[in-house]
Amino acid sequence: MGLLSVAIWLPIVSGAVLLALGRDQQVGAVRWLALMAAIASFLVTIPLITGFDSRTAAMQFQENLPWITRFNVNYKLGVDGISVWFVLLTAFITVIVVIAGWEVITKRVNQYMGAFLILSGLMVGVFTALDGLLFYVFFEATLIPMYIIIGVWGGPNRVYAAFKFFLYTLLGSLLMLVAVIYLYIKSGGSFDILAWHKLPLPANVQVLLFFAFFAAFSVKVPMWPVHTWLPDAHVEAPTGGSVVLAAIMLKLGAYGFLRFSLPIAPDASREWAGFIIALSLIAVIYIGLVALVQQDMKKLVAYSSIAHMGFVTLGFFIFNELGVAGGIVQMISHGFVSGAMFLCIGVLYDRVHSRQIADYGGVVNTMPKFTAFAVLFAMANCGLPATAGFVGEWMVILGAVKANFWIALLAATGLVSGAAYTLWMVKRVYFGAVGNDHVKELTDINSREFLMLALLAVAVLWMGVYPKPFTDVMQVSVSELLKHVAMSKLN
Repeated sequence: MGLLSVAIWLPIVSGAVLLALGRDQQVGAVRWLALMAAIASFLVTIPLITGFDSRTAAMQFQENLPWITRFNVNYKLGVDGISVWFVLLTAFITVIVVIAGWEVITKRVNQYMGAFLILSGLMVGVFTALDGLLFYVFFEATLIPMYIIIGVWGGPNRVYAAFKFFLYTLLGSLLMLVAVIYLYIKSGGSFDILAWHKLPLPANVQVLLFFAFFAAFSVKVPMWPVHTWLPDAHVEAPTGGSVVLAAIMLKLGAYGFLRFSLPIAPDASREWAGFIIALSLIAVIYIGLVALVQQDMKKLVAYSSIAHMGFVTLGFFIFNELGVAGGIVQMISHGFVSGAMFLCIGVLYDRVHSRQIADYGGVVNTMPKFTAFAVLFAMANCGLPATAGFVGEWMVILGAVKANFWIALLAATGLVSGAAYTLWMVKRVYFGAVGNDHVKELTDINSREFLMLALLAVAVLWMGVYPKPFTDVMQVSVSELLKHVAMSKLN
C-alpha cells in the first residue's frame, strides 16, 4: 500500500472501528480516537506535497492493482497538480470537523465521528481514482455517510433535506454511469481514465458524453438551476455536515469537469462553453442577489457558496491558464472560507439556538475574540485582498478579461453583491448595540473553538498572502490539460 491507499483507508477503517465501539458509554475514548485518526490521516497526506514534483504533469504516487480481473477493473490511484491539494484539504477539514463536534455532539458520538471519517476516506478516493469504475464507486459512496449525517443529526426537516440531497445527486450520476460503460466498451475493455483521454471520439458522441457528465457534476457543484437541494441540505445539516458539504463535497463535481468533461470530450467542451459560462454568470449574479434577501445565516452562506462556485466553472470554461488555475485556487480557498463561515454560525447556534439574523446584534460586545475571527472570514468571503477569498476570484476575472471583457465585467459584479450580502450580515449580527438578552448573556469562545477557528484563520491568511505554493503545484498540469483540449480542436 502506498501513501494514497493509506490516506483513503486509514480514515475509513478508523471510522468502521468507531462504529463498532458501541453506544455512548465510551464517549471520551471515541472522541480521542476520532481525533487521533483524523490527525494521522492528515499527516499521511503531507508527504504528497513535500515529495511532489511540480515540473511534470504526469500522475505521481501511482498504485495499480488488479481488482475485478474479469472486467479489467483496476484499483488504480494517482495524483497530479490538479488533484493533490484536494487530498490535503479533505484531511485538514476532517480534523477541524472532529474538533468542532467535540462537545456539541452528545448522542451517538461514535456513529457521528465514524461517519465523518469514512466520508473523508471516500472523498480522498474520488480525488485519487484513475480507474473509471473505481471513481464512480467512490463518487456515489460519498452520498451514504452524508445522507446519514443530515438525516440523523440534522434539524427539524432533516429527513426531507436528506432525501432531496440524495435523490438529486444520485439521479444526476446515473447518466455518468452510462457514459462510463460506453467509454469502457469504446476503449476495448478498459476503465483507465488516462486512456479515455486519448480516445478519438466523433463530435456527436462527445456532445452526448459531455452532457452525461454534466448531469452528474453540475448537480454536485451545484450549478444553477439544479442548486435547490443545497440550501435545504445546509440549513438542516449539523454544523460539521455543512462544513464538509461546502468545503469538500461541492468540489467533487468541479473536479469531475477537469478529470472527465474537458479531457474526454474536448471539442464538445469548447462547443458548449458558452452554455456553461452563461449558467456560471447566472449563479454569480442572480444567486448573489438571492443571498441578499436571506434572513437565515446558513441560507445566506449556502447561496453564497453557489455564487462562489460559479466563479470555478466560469474559470474552467474560458480555456486559459489564468482561468483554470484560478478556478482550482477558488475551490481550495472556498474550502477554507466557507467551512469557517459555517463554523462561526455553528458557534452562535450552539449558544442561542437560532440562525435568524434578526435574533442577534452587537455580538462584538460580549464575544470580542470570536467576532475578530468571524469578521476576518467574512472579509475573505467578500474577496478582500490578502485573504484566500481574493486570489481565485481575481485570477478568474483576469482570465475572463483575456477571453472576453464583457464576461469579466459581469463576473466582477459578483464581488460587489458578495460584499453587500456579507457586510449586511456582519453589520446586523456583530456590530451596534447589544440586540437582546440572549446576546447579553453570550460567553466568548473557549479554547477548543479558538483552536479550530485559528487553524482556519492561518490557512485563509497564508493562502491570501502567499498563494505561490498552490499555483506552482498546479501550473504544469493545467498547462498540459489546456494543450490537450486545444490540440484536439486542431485535429
